[in-house]
Amino acid sequence: MLTGMSITLSIVTGASRGLGRAVAEQLLARGEHVIAISRRAPEGLSSPRLQHWSADLADAAAVSTRLHDHLRAQGEQAFAALALINNAGVISALAPLGEVDGEDLARAVRVGLEAPMRLTAAFLAATRGWALPRKVLLVSSGLGRRAMAGSASYCAAKAGLDHLARAVALEEAAQPQGARIVSLAPGVIDTDMQRQLRSAEAQAFPERERFAALHRGGQLDSPAAAAARLIGYLDRADFGVNAVADVRDA
Repeated sequence: MLTGMSITLSIVTGASRGLGRAVAEQLLARGEHVIAISRRAPEGLSSPRLQHWSADLADAAAVSTRLHDHLRAQGEQAFAALALINNAGVISALAPLGEVDGEDLARAVRVGLEAPMRLTAAFLAATRGWALPRKVLLVSSGLGRRAMAGSASYCAAKAGLDHLARAVALEEAAQPQGARIVSLAPGVIDTDMQRQLRSAEAQAFPERERFAALHRGGQLDSPAAAAARLIGYLDRADFGVNAVADVRDA
C-alpha cells in the first residue's frame, strides 16, 4: 500500500519491456510512484516507489477491480496527481483477416481496446469528483488513423482508442472536476512489435518492406527517446485540449 501524502502516481500498463518499461523507468527517475501492470515485472527495474501488479490484460476484469478498490482505499488526500497510461498492446498474426485464428484476433482486441476501456472506467469511477489533476493517456498509433493490410485487429483496436478518447473527453468535460484524456500516437519505435512487423512473411503482410526500410534508415525512435517524448506530452499544459493527438504535434 502507498503511504504518505501528496504522492504523484502513474499507472502504466505493458511495463515489462519496450516503451512501457522506459516510461516507468523515467517516471521513477523523476520521483514519481509507479504501479506497473504486466504479466512479468519490468526487466531490471527496481525501486521502493515501484509496485508491480501481475496481470494478463487479455482478462482485465480482476485488475480493473483492483485498481478501483486501491484508489478508493487510498483516498484523494493521498495523492497530488494521478495518471493512467494505457500502453499495452499486441498484434495478432500478420495476415489477412480471414486467415487469422479467431482467438488470436480476440486477444489483440481484448488487450488493445477492452483492457484500456475497463481500466479507464475503473480509474474514473474511483476518482470521480476528486479535485487533483487526473490524466488518462491511451497509447494509440498512426495505424489507428491509416489502415494497414495484414493487421486489421491492431488497426481496429487503435482506432477504437481514438474514438474512446473522444467520447470520454466529452463526458469528462461535463463533470465539475473532469479528468483529461488523450489518445496519443507515439511515433515509430524500435520495439519487439517492430521486429515482428519487419520479419513477417511478405506474401501475408505486404507492408513488411516499409517497416524494414524504416529500420535500415535509422528512422525508429529508441524506447527511451519515445518515452521521453510521451512524458513530455503528458506534462503539457494543453494536455487534453485535443483528445486525439500525435506526440510530434507542435
